[in-house]
Amino acid sequence: MYDLLIGPFVEFEFMRRALAGAVALSFGAGPVGVILMLRRMSLVGDTMAHAILPGAALGFMVAGLDLFAMTLGGLLAGLTVALLAGVVARVTDLKEDASLAAFFLMSLALGVTIVSMRGSNVDLLNFLFGSVLALDDPTLILMAGITTVSLGVLAVIWRPLVLDCVDPGFLRSVSRAGMPAYIAFLCLLVLNLVGGFHALGTLLSVGIIIVPATVGRFWAREVTGMIMVAVATGVASGYVGLLVSFHSGAPSGPAIILVAASVYIVSVLFGPVGGVVPRLLPRRHLEA
Repeated sequence: MYDLLIGPFVEFEFMRRALAGAVALSFGAGPVGVILMLRRMSLVGDTMAHAILPGAALGFMVAGLDLFAMTLGGLLAGLTVALLAGVVARVTDLKEDASLAAFFLMSLALGVTIVSMRGSNVDLLNFLFGSVLALDDPTLILMAGITTVSLGVLAVIWRPLVLDCVDPGFLRSVSRAGMPAYIAFLCLLVLNLVGGFHALGTLLSVGIIIVPATVGRFWAREVTGMIMVAVATGVASGYVGLLVSFHSGAPSGPAIILVAASVYIVSVLFGPVGGVVPRLLPRRHLEA
């Protein structure tokens, strides 16, 4: 059991770094994913994940695999796409989901083109699927910093953010904090996607945000409980996914997301809050 479950992390530093990165991502991405789900914006997360690709690719063209350049490019590209999609939706008759879909496709195509022109197929695969086993100290510090900033900002904007999910009309009637909180939340979403990009790539970074959050929905009714389940799912998926990758030779990033997806399927079937099997079981009638 030691060789199966613990040995790889004790013997290999790259496994310990990968696990630390997965834990850092989970603590920042869990609360962000739950808020995305409650706002019914899960597909917006997918769009924003692809929106950072051209910016990171431009940073790669200018400075190579430089952490600062790729991070800054990804942040600027993600925020620009969010702003442009919102502007298009408000000054035209196009709905916001269609606007985001258009920018999603443009961003993905542009990013892949830029990377293909400058880099190799290996670079393109790293951009799309990440390289969690190759995390270095600066990247880990960046990911831990993003998680710290995310938790700190969420603590400040938490009340208006959650109230805006539950009853936006009431929030608008008593406070003007809804829009600033929403903008700050979008910035946190882009930040966490950039952190996930360095570990899991563009195509999978949104998975560590959305999938654990959807798992939490089947196991808790309160927002705090959903976040706790989402964080625990992310951490467990990182640990088990890395072990699966190590022992089977499967790619580490997809293995982590597939483990999380397996937990999601189990939750859909057996989750006590809206799962298929609990819905089929007879319920006790309320008594006066």
